[in-house]
Amino acid sequence: MSLTPNEYEQLNKKYSPSSKTWKNCAMAFLVGGLICTLGQAIMNISSSLGLSVDESGAAVSISLIFIAALLTGLNVFDNIAKVGGAGALVPITGFSNSIVAPALEFKSEGYVLGLGAKMFVIAGPVLVYGITVSVVYGIILYLFHIV
Repeated sequence: MSLTPNEYEQLNKKYSPSSKTWKNCAMAFLVGGLICTLGQAIMNISSSLGLSVDESGAAVSISLIFIAALLTGLNVFDNIAKVGGAGALVPITGFSNSIVAPALEFKSEGYVLGLGAKMFVIAGPVLVYGITVSVVYGIILYLFHIV
């Protein structure tokens, strides 16, 4: 079967699913915004309880990590991620999910070879490259006294 470029383009348009880019962007914005709003609410509440700015920031991080881990364990976070896409996966909540999800998936293989070995399957490369780049950046700052 020989197709001209024009015929191929028409077939491609006919059988390709329509793009939902605008809807996906809007949902990522809304879900990410809700997560950030929750984080700001935790920050405001912890500040009003007398915590310093640094302590309130730690409270936000700990709370969002815990909430995302809990929702992952309850099989709710996957549905939020399906709707919110990058809005749910980019913040610290996505990192929490990337640690907890493999741990839950492989827990049947035991604590050492399952949970312990597979927990960082998704997040491991992020940690390795993030730590490596931060060390290289630190060395560059040290060598050139940029700070």
